[in-house]
Amino acid sequence: MAKSTTKETPLMQQYNAIKAKYPGALLLFRVGDFYETFGEDAVKTAQILGIVLTRRANGAATHIELAGFPHHSLDNYLSKLVRAGQRVAICDQLEDPKTTKTIVKRGVTELVTPGVAYSDNIINQKSNNYLACVFFDKTQAGVSFIDISTGEFLLAQGSTAYIDKLLQGFKPNEVIFQKSRRAHFLEAFGDKFYTFGMDEWPFTTDYANEVLTRHFDVNSLKGFGIEKLQAGIVAAGVALHYLGETEHRNLQHVTALTRIEEDRYMWLDRFTIRNLELISSANDNAVTLFDVLDQTVTPMGARMLQRWIVMPLKELQPITERLEIVDYFVQHSGLREDLIGRIRQIGDLERLISKVGLQKAGPRELVQLKRSLQCIEDIKALLADHEHAFLGKFAKALDPCSALHQQIGRELQDDPPALLIKGNVIADGVDEDLDKLRKIAFGGKDYLVELQKREAESTGIPSLKIAFNNVFGYYLEVTHTHKDKVPDSWIRKQTLVNAERYITPELKEYEDQILGAEEKIQQIEQRLYAKLLQDAARFIKPVQQNALLTARLDCLLCFACLAEKNHYVKPVVTGSKVLDIKGGRHPVIEKRLPAGEEYITNDVYLDNESQQIIIITGPNMAGKSALLRQTGLIVLMAQMGCFVPAKAAAVGLTDKIFTRVGASDNLSSGESTFMVEMNETASILNNISDNSLILLDEIGRGTSTYDGISIAWAIAEFLHQQAHVRPKTLFATHYHELNELSATMPRIKNFNVSVKEMGNKVIFLRKLVPGGSEHSFGIHVAKMAGMPPRLVQRAGEILKKLEIDRTEGQSIKDSIKKVQNQAYQLQMFTVDDPVLIKIRDSLNNLDVNALTPVEALLKLDEIQRLIKT
Repeated sequence: MAKSTTKETPLMQQYNAIKAKYPGALLLFRVGDFYETFGEDAVKTAQILGIVLTRRANGAATHIELAGFPHHSLDNYLSKLVRAGQRVAICDQLEDPKTTKTIVKRGVTELVTPGVAYSDNIINQKSNNYLACVFFDKTQAGVSFIDISTGEFLLAQGSTAYIDKLLQGFKPNEVIFQKSRRAHFLEAFGDKFYTFGMDEWPFTTDYANEVLTRHFDVNSLKGFGIEKLQAGIVAAGVALHYLGETEHRNLQHVTALTRIEEDRYMWLDRFTIRNLELISSANDNAVTLFDVLDQTVTPMGARMLQRWIVMPLKELQPITERLEIVDYFVQHSGLREDLIGRIRQIGDLERLISKVGLQKAGPRELVQLKRSLQCIEDIKALLADHEHAFLGKFAKALDPCSALHQQIGRELQDDPPALLIKGNVIADGVDEDLDKLRKIAFGGKDYLVELQKREAESTGIPSLKIAFNNVFGYYLEVTHTHKDKVPDSWIRKQTLVNAERYITPELKEYEDQILGAEEKIQQIEQRLYAKLLQDAARFIKPVQQNALLTARLDCLLCFACLAEKNHYVKPVVTGSKVLDIKGGRHPVIEKRLPAGEEYITNDVYLDNESQQIIIITGPNMAGKSALLRQTGLIVLMAQMGCFVPAKAAAVGLTDKIFTRVGASDNLSSGESTFMVEMNETASILNNISDNSLILLDEIGRGTSTYDGISIAWAIAEFLHQQAHVRPKTLFATHYHELNELSATMPRIKNFNVSVKEMGNKVIFLRKLVPGGSEHSFGIHVAKMAGMPPRLVQRAGEILKKLEIDRTEGQSIKDSIKKVQNQAYQLQMFTVDDPVLIKIRDSLNNLDVNALTPVEALLKLDEIQRLIKT
């Protein structure tokens, strides 16, 4: 095939050269006042953004697709592209087109990906925007999480199960890993994350150490307490390397690298986070625990609350500290309201100071920083007035950064524009040259009026005008009537029909001053503002500390508000192995009840000696699953440091909560309901400890009845018979046979969720009472769900027959065959046969009450003859 001799335009040559360096990204190519995309990028961009796709010439006899939008719409369109899962390279003009006669120099200034973004239009205010990096070592894995919008940088290492738990909890927006380990990644963590595979070479200990020590300007990483976490260090180093590759090198707001300490936090695996619907839910319009608990007044408080929910504490002292502060805020409502009022005004200080670190903060954002620092000073004073040990610690740790507060107040206008380019950002009195130029630029009209008045008086030309055009600038216009009065020193520039136009040396000199002033003003303001940003960056660490403390206060105040509003009580958290909940409620369900309806509370008692396992039977829809979930949520809330929905609660420290609640297929991975169920249950049984809480709902229902009973029975036995591990367990089941376990196993107790039968109706009392249950009332639930009445009636008949046969010793198989034969006989009147239809119609038309005995016998004889024929 002959080689194409088509010649590209210089612009497309430049575009293709840059595009080759970013093959996996959409390239937004700045051309004048527009960002353009070409070829396949244009097709994708037009589809995602809903903009027009056009074609343009590209050299000799070829065309290329094109889609673009105005440069000032970048933030809006960029957010849509990134949310659609695109990596977007922003290619800007690196020089002023006026300064070059050849093609303008261009280069990529930023690569934005789902995990590398800081724009308010892209990221969710109430959620972190984490970039995660996973490194698979020989025996374990390392993981790091970095959010460039807040400056947080965390690492950990451990088994793939532990890394999976962290990924599920932190929910990163993007995960990077060795591309050669893609199959391993998918097997360990699934395919629900946005991922990007990288080359192997950065994944080495030496390179990671070099990247991290250079960034933090230290000789070693010992000061961060992470030097032994080599797999975690590699993951952290690659994350920083990736940010450099995406043109994000100004990361002075990333000031620390923190280890996620496994020993400090309760273990919540991916199934528990999903089943308890802590942060998100697979169900449409579902309300999560976060939705109910989030009464925070700042975005950074909401983000911290999310982290507290998925990482509850398991050390007694910090839990007790949180509970005591919440209790103090409950008792002191005046202080609580004052603090909330101040914190509300602070806004998102964490992301604000990160923008300063990125040198991307706008003038209005710096003014907001000033206001936030003023609020920090007020909060410090409020806390200092109260004699409480923990509040005193908060007060001492807050730093109002007075020098920065004063500098911003002194150097910026009180109400500047959002963008520096709009001008009038720097306050008067900051720079002498700037003040002079402003007088020239904005006081020019007064000067011109004075000049016009003076020249009119000196020449005696009353109609003299000063005007401006783009050809020769400012000029004096004189009508032909007065042109003989024009001084010799004026220079004529243009003759019109009715007038002459002149310039003077003085007017020309002033014109140069005015035209140059605006450009010089912009340059001076940019220089002064850049210096202010650099000065502000020196306060990143103390401002980040303020943001952290304020977010923590926000969460604790939120807990106090919830306690008062929702009638939560202070739990007693101890080092014992007892869980004793009196009058417990489900925090989410109770908020969704219709107005006036009261939540039915329940008591739950578990310990390791007398009542380790509770088998809960009862009808479907009676509330077994809700009871399991509310128990897990009460324990979790208590160890977050939050008051709980109960009349009283004593919670022994729990190190792990495991749940197997509800059925969920994973058909895309070829896994049935039962396989998913067994995977989740195996994960529980392989990781239990003496302080674990296990919530099992309907284990074994995904397979046949006998298999299901056998598996459920064996699991209950296994949990009871462990020699050194006695995890507290709630086991909800529809297999009533499991009630027999309590006869031989002393720590297994039977309870049921009670119902009341009234005639053919069932009332769900939703109350947990001692003893087993013999009925499931599934047919009543089918009736409530709106099943056809004939179907419900037939189900009742079949159930009754099966129960009778069972008492007579017949097998389920024989009973079902008998029911099927009866069903066949009953079908004879539904068979599509003309004779049977005639008989049916004859019977339907009979008035039985009006028939005499003789007429009845004659009718039977008629029907008999019909059948014989």
